[in-house]
Amino acid sequence: MTPRNYDIAELRRLDVAHHLPAQANYGQIRDAGGSRIITRADGCFIYDGDGNAILDGMAGLWCVQVGYGRKELAEAAYEQMLELPYYNTFFKTAAPTTVMLAAKVASLLGGNLQHVFFNNSGSEAIDTIIRLARHYWQVRGEPNRNVIISRVNGYHGSTVAGVSLGGMKAMHDQGGPWVPGIEHVMQPYRFQEGFGEDPAAFGARAADAVEARILEVGPENVAAFIGEPVQGAGGVIIPPEGYWPRVEAICRKYGILLVCDEVICGYGRLGAWFGFQHFGVKPDLVSTAKGLSSGYLPISAVGVADHIVEALREKGGDFVHGYTYSGHPTSAAVALKNLEIMEREDLVGRTARETAPYLAAALAGLDDHPLVGETRSIGLLGAVEIVAKPGTNQRFGDAPGKAGPIVRDLCINNGLMVRAVRDTVVMSPPLIISRDQIDQLAAILRKSLDEALPVLRERYPAAMAA
Repeated sequence: MTPRNYDIAELRRLDVAHHLPAQANYGQIRDAGGSRIITRADGCFIYDGDGNAILDGMAGLWCVQVGYGRKELAEAAYEQMLELPYYNTFFKTAAPTTVMLAAKVASLLGGNLQHVFFNNSGSEAIDTIIRLARHYWQVRGEPNRNVIISRVNGYHGSTVAGVSLGGMKAMHDQGGPWVPGIEHVMQPYRFQEGFGEDPAAFGARAADAVEARILEVGPENVAAFIGEPVQGAGGVIIPPEGYWPRVEAICRKYGILLVCDEVICGYGRLGAWFGFQHFGVKPDLVSTAKGLSSGYLPISAVGVADHIVEALREKGGDFVHGYTYSGHPTSAAVALKNLEIMEREDLVGRTARETAPYLAAALAGLDDHPLVGETRSIGLLGAVEIVAKPGTNQRFGDAPGKAGPIVRDLCINNGLMVRAVRDTVVMSPPLIISRDQIDQLAAILRKSLDEALPVLRERYPAAMAA
């Protein structure tokens, strides 16, 4: 289709005058004269109003698995809107696409995760999980089991419940008070919290922190432990081998529900349909979103184990929870078509066999750069740690987060969209990315690191001194 002609200057003016973007510094956007206006996208590229083509190394926000411009997804939405654009699931009703999507998601989850509750976002999926976990124990006659254990620097959404469950200090410092009954334990972030430590020993130490907190709180008071298979927004934190099986064993030991937040890792991102499958564990509850529709329409899904549903069916009565748009038939139709495309093009298998190893090798090629302390990746999630001295985890300035945004902004100016999590540059490209595009991604990263080097030397000479 022919791109529309927009008045970009007027849109930027209106952006400042009326629009409040998500997770933004509104003063900075005002001073910059407005947001960058993204006008169109195709494949792995987004295009801004100034005519710049930018390789989308973030797949939107960890979500555009099949890339942009998929006509099939637009047609699926159009056809469903003509037939049944919307109806709710409150009145013992359900749309065909909603039921079919539930069955499809259950088949991909496998095992005893055979039931699905639909929401509109990952944050809402987390609210549903909190409600389900606590209600389950009430139904079981153990109402004191309401404590949920999460991790420091874990991310579980932006609702009040999601922020409470997540362990991000910057979010906790705004708003509150937060939902009670939530405990946070150490994250399995070896580069920061176990630098130089044996990976297996560090993984065991991080997992054992979960057991220590269970014993501190009292097992009879703990409902669930929740974690992202790989912490995405925390900085693509990949747990050492053995961490997840050990955490699962601890949960089973004390009869605690195991919850995997798959909002980022789900739908092929790690080279398996879900992260828990990659790590070989069997959760009781699973939150999914983002890649379910490749971000084309809002939808999320919670996978629920058979034994939880059976308890609710026998003794739970009405589960008085849900949303106006739960199981939205048009979103479900698009999600079904999205999953069909992913299966037809074998994007999950392709990620595991081809593009994940290629991305790992491309990022490893940056290890010799003086600003790089570590590169790491799993599937099509990658991270580059920015440090002041090679071979260390020493950061710039008096606090983390001085260097990462500089490298990020240079990457974007050079044609690559990435994200800075403090001093970690992270990426999550579409699953359709090609080898040539991965080469382009790595080349822009190196160019941007080269350009950041003199800037950081000038600003922080003491940090880089031998």
